[in-house]
Amino acid sequence: MKNLRLPLILALVCLLAPFAGLMIYKAEKIREIRMYDAVLRKPGMMAPTPRIVPEKPFTNSLGMRFVYIPPGRFVMGSPPDEIGRDELEIQHPVVLSRGFYLQTNEVTQAQWQAVMEINPSEHRGGDLPVHNVSWMDCQKFIRRLNQLEGDTLYRLPSEAQWEYSCRAGSQKAFTNGTLTEPGSNLDPLLDQVGWYKANSGQALHPVASKSPNAWGLYDMHGNVWEWTEDWWENWYGKFSGSPVNDPLGPLKGRFKIIRGGGWFAGATYQRCASRKRAEPGSKGPGIGFRVARSE
Repeated sequence: MKNLRLPLILALVCLLAPFAGLMIYKAEKIREIRMYDAVLRKPGMMAPTPRIVPEKPFTNSLGMRFVYIPPGRFVMGSPPDEIGRDELEIQHPVVLSRGFYLQTNEVTQAQWQAVMEINPSEHRGGDLPVHNVSWMDCQKFIRRLNQLEGDTLYRLPSEAQWEYSCRAGSQKAFTNGTLTEPGSNLDPLLDQVGWYKANSGQALHPVASKSPNAWGLYDMHGNVWEWTEDWWENWYGKFSGSPVNDPLGPLKGRFKIIRGGGWFAGATYQRCASRKRAEPGSKGPGIGFRVARSE
């Protein structure tokens, strides 16, 4: 009987370990939610709202810099012959009838902490993109940001706004040209504008440390995937015979859309048209976001 005791104990430990890990994870998640909710209950210390000159760049009181994205028309999705294309990237014309503002870089850990008072990121650094944030966490950040700024116009970009901004007039795979190295080799054009599997050293990098696109936006390719406002739709644009005006996606769904690729992903995932999905409560070391603001 004594000879059986140790194996039985080890078997019991193996059975209970996953449940213990799950309980610890749930407890940590509940603690984080309570901390965020406590921050949201605090009175908004409204900063003097910077004077925003219409259609001009501005920096808010937290040092978040925004550029104006003009209204316009573009072709969303990718052509059939684009290297790395997914069948769900159906090309269709889109019209964005109103301009908007978009943050020049991904939200940093310093900016997140200034608003939410804690830093959920796994890889720490004030000028690194915040990560381990869910879509729902981002909504709380934006709600608090609006409180602090005395504003109501900060939000996430729609999927169409995100791709339009990423392209900045380009209809190629990247904002600066065509993908030529889809494998493990370094793509010369992507290397100029984004951190990804071939050049990141398997690590995050400070925001705005690569070249911006034509509209002054950094890290639209790589570093971290970015949450958008829209629910996922498989066949977006499939039935669009005429231009789609200001698309906002389905009214409900299971997944939210993430865009832009990340530091651990290959070159094909960094393309302007590449689109992935994630549940709104999910989070990880490769997902962050940037903030938009309506006119």
